[in-house]
Amino acid sequence: MERVHGKEKSIKEVLQARKYGLDYYQREFNWATKQVEELIRDLSARFLDSYDLSKGRKGVEKYGHYFLGSIILSSKDGKEYIVDGQQRLTTLTLFLIFLNNLQREQGREDTVTLDNLIFSEQFGNRSFNIDVPERNPVMDKLFSGQGLNGDQLPPSLANISARYDDITALFPDEFKEEALPYFIDWLIECVDVVQITAYSDDDAYTIFETMNDRGLPLSPTDMLKGYLLANISSDDAKTTATQQWRETTSPLREGDKSDESDFFKAWLRSQHAASIRERKRNASPRDWDRIGTEFHRWVRDKDESIGLTSDAAFTDFIGRDMSFYGGHYRRLLAASKTLTEGLEYFYYLSELGFTWQNTVALAPLAVGDDLPTALAKMNAVGAFLDALLVRRIWNFRSIAYSNLEYAVFRHIEAIRRKPLSELVEVLTERLAAEEDEFVDNRFYVHQQNNRLIRYMLARMTDHVERRSGITPRFVEYMTSRGVHYYEVEHIWADKFDRHRDEFSHPADFAEYRNRIGDLLLLPKQFNASFGADTYHKKVKKYYGQNILAQSLNEEAYSNSPGFLAYVRDSELPFEPYADFDKEQVDKRQELYRLLASEVWSPAVIVAAALPRQQEAG
Repeated sequence: MERVHGKEKSIKEVLQARKYGLDYYQREFNWATKQVEELIRDLSARFLDSYDLSKGRKGVEKYGHYFLGSIILSSKDGKEYIVDGQQRLTTLTLFLIFLNNLQREQGREDTVTLDNLIFSEQFGNRSFNIDVPERNPVMDKLFSGQGLNGDQLPPSLANISARYDDITALFPDEFKEEALPYFIDWLIECVDVVQITAYSDDDAYTIFETMNDRGLPLSPTDMLKGYLLANISSDDAKTTATQQWRETTSPLREGDKSDESDFFKAWLRSQHAASIRERKRNASPRDWDRIGTEFHRWVRDKDESIGLTSDAAFTDFIGRDMSFYGGHYRRLLAASKTLTEGLEYFYYLSELGFTWQNTVALAPLAVGDDLPTALAKMNAVGAFLDALLVRRIWNFRSIAYSNLEYAVFRHIEAIRRKPLSELVEVLTERLAAEEDEFVDNRFYVHQQNNRLIRYMLARMTDHVERRSGITPRFVEYMTSRGVHYYEVEHIWADKFDRHRDEFSHPADFAEYRNRIGDLLLLPKQFNASFGADTYHKKVKKYYGQNILAQSLNEEAYSNSPGFLAYVRDSELPFEPYADFDKEQVDKRQELYRLLASEVWSPAVIVAAALPRQQEAG
């Protein structure tokens, strides 16, 4: 009897007309944005190595392959169960659903058939390739292109919805046109896994444990450590360097398992990457790219160019440089998890879903910077990135890594090891020179930007509260779980009949209703109770909510002296509204545009650095 069978298979062979079960204790899907981003980045780079439009789609069969790793299955009772690999297979299924929806939306004639890689259908019932009944409603909605509110889903299902949103945001724009069918062909035919099938659970789990527990192959950080220490000749110096290495890396190993390697990538890119791969066929990986995939080899190959030319240089690289940047990297990680005065922008950027901030923030730091100066530099970078990203969002431009990687690299080049005053000047000039400003007055919410709109409303509300002397509640506004979580809510109820005198068609009404001027951030319970009410009823209740909601009610202009002082000083067109029709939406839209211009102006960079600048003397 066959006990174990292993074979290399394409994604198409693994998923086409196949169905896999998951034991109940394996049904949690827990990949985060970082894993999805890394997968899409790696797939995109490998595809571009071979992409050649002139050869036609037939040429895709000669493209280079990409190995995605192994999956382990247990075959029992006539069904295959996933023992290891469900995170990747679930993500691939979400990726295929996204690509299928993208093709359908574009109405392409060169559509690649993907349905049978995603689900099978019998007697009118759709069953997805990873057969987990509790997932089906979510997967059905995603496949049908319907929006989902992750806040109302159990954590694992909310995570599936969130990762689909990540894929939507991260998929490179350059692949959405003529390259799309080529990419899809390559993905399903040239991306491979090794499928290991065992014919008993015991054998399957033995294989899984053996592959994960034995041997413990050296990580890139281990290999880098070995190379650096081997170039320190003194035993005493080597012992000291080993201890210093441990002091820097041990705290990073206590968090996310990727924090340690992410630090080395961020540090080396921020301080030493001098080149980046061109985004064209057959372009060679350069410093930036190699650090992202093989930083241990890159250091070895570039040792002289980064100053590793003597015994003392290797010692300083660990004991001075690595210790300095490692300490500040840990500060950035902590600030991304807990709102920290003086590094608050890194919490904001984390909520925004950006992933490059730590790399950019380390760039202006120079060994020898005192703590106040380093904090000022990092927070100034955070303010710059936050304003840059929100301006792109307002103008419906992507903030996905694939669309910003080159810009991030160029920003790093411009600010690397700059003195604080020069850094602030450079960042302010670069933000002012950006083409994205708060000019377009039609900004609205749609299925893909709901999370980003929520972030903007939370920041704007928080800003007005701070300026009004009210306790700010940004963390509360961004909390998506619990009894009092907040949602983006419409001031207008979804009642076209109430607005027939202003709109001749429901689509026109819907377009106006989704504009940011008609939106507030409100507790879910509030909307459940009052969401369908008329404005005249809701505005009375708004006075008990956050300051942006209160500002619709005339009582806010007689009972809130701090808010009145802010309105006077800012000269923003806040006003109460007895009615809230199309004209008032336009006024509110303009108010939000001007408020966003204030919250994310170039001046915030100076403000972010100024307190620390003064402290630094």
